[in-house]
Amino acid sequence: MMIRLTNVSKSFDKGNSYAVKNLSLQVEQGETLVLLGSSGCGKTTTLKMINRLIDPTAGTIEVGGEDITKQDPVALRRQIGYVFQGIGLFPHMTVEQNVELVPRLLGWSIKTRSERSHELLELVGLPVEDFADRFPDELSGGQQQRVGVARALAADPAYLLMDEPFGALDALSREDLQQELMALKKRLKKTIVFVTHDIFEALLLGDRISILHKGKLEQIGTKKDILSAPATPFVRDLFAKPARQLADFQGIM
Repeated sequence: MMIRLTNVSKSFDKGNSYAVKNLSLQVEQGETLVLLGSSGCGKTTTLKMINRLIDPTAGTIEVGGEDITKQDPVALRRQIGYVFQGIGLFPHMTVEQNVELVPRLLGWSIKTRSERSHELLELVGLPVEDFADRFPDELSGGQQQRVGVARALAADPAYLLMDEPFGALDALSREDLQQELMALKKRLKKTIVFVTHDIFEALLLGDRISILHKGKLEQIGTKKDILSAPATPFVRDLFAKPARQLADFQGIM
């Protein structure tokens, strides 16, 4: 139950330029791999290719040991939960109805859907009696994001793709949700690909970190690997800047 990319490239202009170029990596079962990099480095494009929202120009992507091009896209997406920064809750649906959406499409019974949505709302810290019947516009940004996580987990997918899910939140809400995600990781043991441009978030959440720059893989490894032995000047400079900022902050305290 892993995700594997082999020499994957994506061009949107027939090869004149590449959003992703010759990317090879794999995500082990139960691992959280963080894709780290600035805007335009290919992080989101990579997630969308894994989920077949867009197709690669070249290379092979395998999910669960099978080439995704040989899988039905709808069946593929039903085993992959997707959480993104925009959240995308349906405003005319209650919180419970939003969480139940995929199980309803899968034909689950009303009783089973209800039990699952209630379980997940409790899991993400939204008590059913307080939140199930609310509408998205009655929630804070952090609460909406929790609903988005619950919805992505509703059909118990083997894989979870998370595209800067906490990027639009204030610092306190973001920290709370990071801690919630770490607790969920331990409990659910999902295989997660997590996209962020935040170095500290990457260090906190990732079992391994994959650093992308201009569509190419600069380095992949554990936090210790990357901090102690940066593979390229780009990686060295990327992690040196926040270290300097932290040192400067401590110096004025």
